Amino acid sequence: MKKFLHVLLVTLLAGILIGCSNNDNTDDAAPDEDSSNEEAASEETNGDDSVYPLTITDAIDNEVTLEEEPERIVSLMPSNTEIAFALGQGDKVVGVSENDTYPDEVLDIDTVGGMEFNVEVIISLDPDVVLAHASQVASSQEALEQLEDADIDVFTVADATDVDTTYETIENIGQVVGAEEEAEQLVTDMQADFAELEEITSEVAEDERQSVFFEISPSPDIFTVGQNTFLDELLQIINADNAAGDQEGWVEIDPEAIIELNPEVIISTYGSYVEDPIGEVSSRAGFDAVDAVANERIYDVDSDTVSRPGPRLVDGAREIAEAVYPELFDEE
Repeated sequence: MKKFLHVLLVTLLAGILIGCSNNDNTDDAAPDEDSSNEEAASEETNGDDSVYPLTITDAIDNEVTLEEEPERIVSLMPSNTEIAFALGQGDKVVGVSENDTYPDEVLDIDTVGGMEFNVEVIISLDPDVVLAHASQVASSQEALEQLEDADIDVFTVADATDVDTTYETIENIGQVVGAEEEAEQLVTDMQADFAELEEITSEVAEDERQSVFFEISPSPDIFTVGQNTFLDELLQIINADNAAGDQEGWVEIDPEAIIELNPEVIISTYGSYVEDPIGEVSSRAGFDAVDAVANERIYDVDSDTVSRPGPRLVDGAREIAEAVYPELFDEE
């Protein structure tokens, strides 16, 4: 009997000790589990790929710091607006200039003025960032400073005059508005489309390259473009020659000089406000001697697509290419 009681006592003590040990392990496990959860949460937070706060230098060397991704954007230049929409940020645009025409959605967005914008209207829209343009700085310095004084972030975009700078502009706007990947993809797509145009028009032999004259405005004040302009670069891309290629930038030219240049193709960009741009050119005295007029090779293209530094430059280049070398696109 004593032996039995001794065994029973030992068994009971062993059970108590095992139970305590299990309780101790349970108590230890809880903190470990909580600790693991905290570490996971910490890793999740640290793994956030947000680039904000973001500090970026704009086209006029101002450092702009954005604390959070902008939810409300005001664009002071049509090209900025087109880029924002192309990056999928159109629903964030709450203000545009009076000159904005594309895409159609901009017609329903509040306007903030033209080249001279209304500071009070912009402030009332409560934007997180204003996309300004380098071409506005000289004439709008005071207004831009008023926006900054109102604690509104202003990012000034470069005044792009070539395709490469347009790519940089797209990438910069992409950074600012939180669409960096979309910007990279947009640039890649544009590069591919331009490369395709270059490949198509590379079939043109050297002695078949067409001489093209651009008319940016009608008579009596006729303007054309020379080197260091989008139109000149687009002609290079499609393997054509600029009849005014010895000029620089935008220049005024008289009708007699155009007759002397004798371009094979004349392209106007003012059809949006001149009823008959082709007749405007062909009816001029002495122009029947110009090859482009004699061969009825006068065309009008959309000014916005060939002059705005944005995604539609590719469309503009193709429109020009189809006018200059229609035979290369007939089978497409």
